[in-house]
Amino acid sequence: MVIFICNPIFFTIAIFMFSIWAIHKLFSIETVKRKWRNIEDWFHVYHVFNVPELSDNMQYNTFYRKLSIYFHSLPSLQDSHLNNLITSDYNQNDVVQSLAPNLTVQDHFLGATLYWFNQTEPNRIFILKIRKIDKRRIIRLYLQHIHAVVDEIEKQGKRDLRLYMNVNAGGGVRWRFVPFNHPSTFETITMELDLKNKLKSDLESFLKGKQYYHRNGRIWKRSFLLYGPSGTGKSTFVAAMANFLSYDIYDIDLSKLHGDTDLKSLFLQTTSKSIVLVEDLDRYLDQKSSTRMSSSAMLNFMDGIWSGEERVMVFTMNSKENVDPDLLRPGRVDVHIHFPLCDFSSFKTLASNYLGVKDHKLFPQVEEIFQNGASLSPAEIGELMITNRNSPSRAIKSVITALKTDGDGRGCKSIERRTGNDGDDVDEGVGDPSFKERKKLYGFLKLRASRRKSCSSSPNNSAFGSPLRISES
Repeated sequence: MVIFICNPIFFTIAIFMFSIWAIHKLFSIETVKRKWRNIEDWFHVYHVFNVPELSDNMQYNTFYRKLSIYFHSLPSLQDSHLNNLITSDYNQNDVVQSLAPNLTVQDHFLGATLYWFNQTEPNRIFILKIRKIDKRRIIRLYLQHIHAVVDEIEKQGKRDLRLYMNVNAGGGVRWRFVPFNHPSTFETITMELDLKNKLKSDLESFLKGKQYYHRNGRIWKRSFLLYGPSGTGKSTFVAAMANFLSYDIYDIDLSKLHGDTDLKSLFLQTTSKSIVLVEDLDRYLDQKSSTRMSSSAMLNFMDGIWSGEERVMVFTMNSKENVDPDLLRPGRVDVHIHFPLCDFSSFKTLASNYLGVKDHKLFPQVEEIFQNGASLSPAEIGELMITNRNSPSRAIKSVITALKTDGDGRGCKSIERRTGNDGDDVDEGVGDPSFKERKKLYGFLKLRASRRKSCSSSPNNSAFGSPLRISES
């Protein structure tokens, strides 16, 4: 009799448990939460704010980036069952959680509950939903709170730099970035000390020059032209600038742009504290180039009509001989730096950096070869030293051989065969059985004829000249 009475109770409990299990299977936790918020919306009036990644004029919204950092600190994000794991913006060794696309996270501030939704299609937008009854009371304080939290996160460690590259996506152009970890500094680049100090002083003055530029009605930016043959250190110098300034790099590939609008759109998406880099500009200015950029767009780009504040513009060229001088006039390019091929002074700097050698018995021979006109790029000499870094003598001998076998060996005929103090032949000739092997080793070296022509045509080039030369426009 007792069993008969209890059976309906157990049956009811079983049905209830089965219903819960079915709901759990049919609806995810996020779906249930969303349905519950919809029910709440019937009883509350909400105000919605949009924070787009790009503004109406296609300029990057820095507050969007701050929000993506702020979300890392939210406890509700840590407790969510579905998030993305990404590398921290401030420490590449740290992994943090990021709000996944099309999901919502809650935040609580001064007794109010706020909802952030991560919309990714068709445009990337963070959407804030807040009760109107709370909006007037806390919105201003809440925005100040976000800035304060992000500033505190930034103070905890130096932000890792980024290298941005333009890509074609969704019918337009966008930036994609990778961590920038290049180790180049002003202490490691091959450069005359006085010139290095002059450039560092120039950049330091720029960092402190906001009021000065504004007082003179100028946009707070600085522009550099780096010109010289390939392998002479232009890209390495840009990396050293980025590390010195703690600026991100935006590397614009003009070949991927479809017209003037793309260039303007990309530039407006850059942020302050950045280096905007255009490499091999002379190639795109050539009338035979297939690029679809107009000269007027490039002039506006260089003039800074679209420029934001606190940016450094860098243009690189192999040669500026055939470039319209008006394109490089003061106001468009502030500083011109020539990067010639290696001379003996820069060779000694490379030997010190790569081999830890301040002086060597073979240095006089190397100096004589340079004086007779032989030359290589710093990149080529550096590669030879890296390959033979375990033996400074062998490394220097390899440079000597490369200098003598480079191109037509110009300037090396007067140097006689020598024997080092250790009895090893320093200068191998064609008859040496190892000559072919050595020439194969240096097969990566480019033909020098075109470089010597380019370098000799420049008024700044000299066998005894400085590694780099700078001229203020």
